[in-house]
Amino acid sequence: MQRIRYSRYLKSIILLLDLVVIATVFIFFFLSRNRDLIHDKEIWYENSFPLLLLISFWILLSGRTKIYNIQRNITYTVFIERIVTHFLLFVIGLVLIRKVSNNKFFSSELSWLSLYLFSFILITKSLIYFGIKYLRSLGINNRNVMFLDENSSTNILKNILKERKDYGYRIFEYNTDNISIDELQSFWKTNGIHTLFLPLENTLDLKTEDDVFRLAEANKIHISLIPNISQSDLFSYDLGYVETQPVLNQAKYPLDYYTNYSIKRLFDIVFSLLVIVCICSWLFPIVAILIKLSSKGPIFFIQKRYGFHEEVFSCLKFRTMVVNDESATKTTSNNDSRITGIGKFLRKTSLDEMPQFFNVLRGEMSIVGPRPHMLAVDNYYKPKIGRYSLRSTVNPGITGLAQVNGLRGDSGDVEIQMKKRVLADAFYVRNWSFVLDMIIILKTILLVLGGDKNAK
Repeated sequence: MQRIRYSRYLKSIILLLDLVVIATVFIFFFLSRNRDLIHDKEIWYENSFPLLLLISFWILLSGRTKIYNIQRNITYTVFIERIVTHFLLFVIGLVLIRKVSNNKFFSSELSWLSLYLFSFILITKSLIYFGIKYLRSLGINNRNVMFLDENSSTNILKNILKERKDYGYRIFEYNTDNISIDELQSFWKTNGIHTLFLPLENTLDLKTEDDVFRLAEANKIHISLIPNISQSDLFSYDLGYVETQPVLNQAKYPLDYYTNYSIKRLFDIVFSLLVIVCICSWLFPIVAILIKLSSKGPIFFIQKRYGFHEEVFSCLKFRTMVVNDESATKTTSNNDSRITGIGKFLRKTSLDEMPQFFNVLRGEMSIVGPRPHMLAVDNYYKPKIGRYSLRSTVNPGITGLAQVNGLRGDSGDVEIQMKKRVLADAFYVRNWSFVLDMIIILKTILLVLGGDKNAK
């Protein structure tokens, strides 16, 4: 049973719908301001070219912003980020076109036209996004997939696809004992298989693996290789070409680009100054008095930690423990007797991290990034967990993706928790965006206001 693959048709339909929305908004915007010219054919002819220019520019720009290359598992946050980025570039292009043409094209009220276009496009595309997800959750527009030679890595992905019905994947089980190429091809055709998931570290012999790849290519089956996330070095490289020769180049992460780094650094400076002036100026004296009343010792706790490219810096915190000799080597635990009464409150609300805004101003930390660990903790886990050193390719943060997803504290299996944190940090480094930072900050504020149950 060969199933029809709707992806290209769906993208075309969505593109046409966007163009209809653009044309409709443009026409209504024009008519609302030129009601007396509604029957003037010459005016319509004059404005048809700007409309075609508008549509052409939208289509050309979409090739760069990839707003129509939408993966099934894309989050709404990333989806909105692409739309906003596309629209900002679109408006900038319209402004430039208008300036180059000596204000001949488009209304002088370009800001209102842009606002209307953005509002209707956002509403339309959001309805499409959630509508498609709903249909896929009902089993419509599913993609038929199968797993071959399963292991722990593929099992994680398999469970995700089973739980997230809105991704629209239908899994077909296949007995991998004594794989027969002829039977495999028959299975693909019978069930209309679109994608084959295969672990990178598989038990197939070289001949069988080669036969599977050749057969998949002949039958237009997409193969997705599933690496061992914690150990594989594939994340460090991107495929490139020198003429026709493929070459694996060391990957550049988003914050390796100076523009992205500058945006993040500028935000860090502005945000830190606002917090220091508006909050720290009155909060610090109150916390300092409470710390002094609770126990003897300094107000601040200063600890050496690894920063960008593993450069050691002095991380500032409010002191939350009685002075002890194990503060630099022993992590906290449940009901830790070293934590003072005010210290428990400061940790629960994360207020003990507030002095780190000064670390941010000094360029040693960022508002958002992988949380810096004690030197002893980093030195212990670095050789044990793959991709651990990836954390140090960006500045450590006051808050991070791992923390807002509950991956903090030392409860349960510490090594498993640490692996999960490292995976979250690696995802952040590979997928940084300004919108992602804003979401993490918003989640952090909500956790601070509600109290983080994982804080210790």
